[in-house]
Amino acid sequence: MLAENSLPTASRDWSLIAKEFATIVGDHNVVRRKEELLVYECDGLTSYRQRPAIVVLPRTTEEVAGVVKICHYHCIPFVARGSGTGLSGGALPIENCVLIVTALMKQILDVDLENQRVVVQPGVINNWVTQAVSGAGFYYAPDPSSQIICSVGGNVAENSGGVHCLKYGVTTNHVLGLKLVLPDGTIVDVGGRVPETPGYDLTGLFVGSEGTLGIATEITLKILKTPESIRVLLADFSSVEAAGATVSDIISAGIIPGGMEMMDNMSINAVENVVATGCYPRDAAAILLVEVDGLEVEAAENSRRVEALCYQNGARSVRIAADLEERLTLWKGRKAAFAAMGKMAPDYYVQDGVIPRTTLEYVLKEIEVLGEKHGYHVANVFHAGDGNLHPLILYDNSVPGALEQVEELGGAILKLCVQVGGSISGEHGIGADKRCYMPEMFTPIDLETMQWVRQAFDPVTIANPGKIFPTPRTCGEAARAGTTQQFETIERF
Repeated sequence: MLAENSLPTASRDWSLIAKEFATIVGDHNVVRRKEELLVYECDGLTSYRQRPAIVVLPRTTEEVAGVVKICHYHCIPFVARGSGTGLSGGALPIENCVLIVTALMKQILDVDLENQRVVVQPGVINNWVTQAVSGAGFYYAPDPSSQIICSVGGNVAENSGGVHCLKYGVTTNHVLGLKLVLPDGTIVDVGGRVPETPGYDLTGLFVGSEGTLGIATEITLKILKTPESIRVLLADFSSVEAAGATVSDIISAGIIPGGMEMMDNMSINAVENVVATGCYPRDAAAILLVEVDGLEVEAAENSRRVEALCYQNGARSVRIAADLEERLTLWKGRKAAFAAMGKMAPDYYVQDGVIPRTTLEYVLKEIEVLGEKHGYHVANVFHAGDGNLHPLILYDNSVPGALEQVEELGGAILKLCVQVGGSISGEHGIGADKRCYMPEMFTPIDLETMQWVRQAFDPVTIANPGKIFPTPRTCGEAARAGTTQQFETIERF
């Protein structure tokens, strides 16, 4: 028998609701034991934790729809979760919620090489897509550093990027269509199997919505032909400023690398301590990794020009990968940079701001000043080509008050990014972590307009509530900064 849907969420008889879920997905795919729920109490942003009331693991679109319909009937909030690698608290449960985990939805449903598209379930791991088509000479371009474990569904929710987003774009540029379960359990299809479809771009609207508009259960992806030639260069510099100037010069010269990444000295040594590539010079102030691709003649010419620009800006040396193995080794260090920070400090807090390339030198100096002011070391690893910074603040969470201090420092860095004409997120999303800083970028009318869109999909606000948008209850710091009026505008929904 269905519980009364007028009861407060905390008053629910969860055992009865769990039985309802079990009729949809099977008893073995409903998690209720407290010790098992601990696994799901946070995503990659481990400083925030909340145990869900129930975890449900569906396998099909119909099962997701059935679970969501139960949540909708009982007015129970639900949060969708993939692999749990997100870094902004987007999959963080809220109190007395149902966590819908798509990890068992891991089938590649269709591979259409002639039309360069693949259809996958949301639990498919990012790297599996390329593995499925690489033998035929294709690949999937978006490649977050966590691509060996992050899921495509999570990439869609956060509009993830990666090393190659400079030239090839982020997730939204590679999603053709979606099968969605809306917050009332309705199943709809948006987009299609061709790049352009008539009507509103609901696919573009959904990608990056962080689970607030529903759950994607089938995703049609665009795949690309593998370039004829790929060359990777590693240039090391005696100053971060020289490396930053090189980034601007490369883009100004009309060269669009497949990827262009920068790491400072602290990051270089962290990587070498853990990965031991043997390629990263430990005494360099910064290194620049540049990948150029295309036809053989194009890649060769751009490689030559990039090398010349590096030396022109004072590079001490430029190393060009001789073969595929060396190329993968150079990128292996960059991909492992976040994990390597675990050797430098007990904890780290990562941010994800975006700045104009021309402000790179100024912003990096200001981040150093902010770090010294707050008393914390900040390592810098970032997608230099598109100005997507990933400052990693090193700290010890066992020290009382340390987390609050590094959050304040992280907030100051985000505000700096906005001040120079940038953004508070490039690929990690807003989630629970950065919602307080949305008023730094958007006016009350901007935020209210976004809420109208959300209300059209989810009028009772049960899909991942409390994410993206600030409220007085969750953003006291921002409220004290004088943004109360903005919150009042939003809260009336």
